[in-house]
Amino acid sequence: MASFDVGAARAQRLEALGRSWTFTLDKDVFELPTELTRAAARNLRDLDDNDVDGLLRLLLGKRQFDRFDRHEVTMQDIAAILEAYGKETGLALGEG
Repeated sequence: MASFDVGAARAQRLEALGRSWTFTLDKDVFELPTELTRAAARNLRDLDDNDVDGLLRLLLGKRQFDRFDRHEVTMQDIAAILEAYGKETGLALGEG
């Protein structure tokens, strides 16, 4: 019986999805990871359910978040981004 090869499975997922998922906002391109580390998942868990900026800061990183923060973005925009991200990567975020 063959054992499950985590590295091969990860490589297959990354080949299918790529290392990052991108979205465009007012012609500005942002990247989110297609896979989260356990440390990132712990940090997400520790966020308050309503800490939208904390969620975005964690996913985008400080430099991208600072750029993102300059845009006028509604909660509906953020919900649409997170919904598309979840559908395409299998990571459901921002759902309480």
